[in-house]
Amino acid sequence: MTTFSALLATLLTEPGRPLVTFYDDATGERVELSVATYANWVAKTSSLFVEELDLERGQRLRVDLPTHWLGPVFLGAAWTVGLTVTEDDDPDAVVCGPATLDRWAAQAEKIPVVACALKPLGVRFSEPLPAGVHDFGVEVWTQPDAFTPWDPPTADDPATDDATQAELFAAARDGVLLGDGGRLLTDANPASPDGRGSFTEPLVRRGSAIWVANADPATWQQKYEAERATATSSGR
Repeated sequence: MTTFSALLATLLTEPGRPLVTFYDDATGERVELSVATYANWVAKTSSLFVEELDLERGQRLRVDLPTHWLGPVFLGAAWTVGLTVTEDDDPDAVVCGPATLDRWAAQAEKIPVVACALKPLGVRFSEPLPAGVHDFGVEVWTQPDAFTPWDPPTADDPATDDATQAELFAAARDGVLLGDGGRLLTDANPASPDGRGSFTEPLVRRGSAIWVANADPATWQQKYEAERATATSSGR
């Protein structure tokens, strides 16, 4: 039995190792986060959830994002705080991108809505957001680089609609996407139920993943070799 925070702590014994790599073949963007840098993003986002949005252990977070490096950040922050990542259309809070901003902005009077511009380096929207919507690219930077929950989740806390943290990571250990210490190249969306294993399996196997948005088949093998991937999978 384990929790996300316990897993991340073990990974931090190798702080400089790549953990999250992201390509967008439509824009040419490439982002790479080491274990330490990823942990810093998770800490800042966890603090944003708790200190600014007043979210509490046991509440439900909808992560409505396309394939992007921020998906694993929000999953990690949710599980650090003890939030359940849900697919419910009536959550306690929402994280969205530009494509679904209009849909969720209407809920901002009732629940926290955090919008991500999905621009390089996590920067802010260039245009003003609807009233009540939080701009992640503005608010995350003021948060501290370390976070310790005052009411930490246990392995029995729900991680998703259908699994506790212990169950989620036990299933990841039984997964077949990659071997221990492997590096996965995938176009799956880590924030989606079908693609979540592309994040949880590398996490429990002390591996890493390279996520590709708008994948160009012509450059797939080149990425596989350049990134020293050991396994590949598709979310399509």
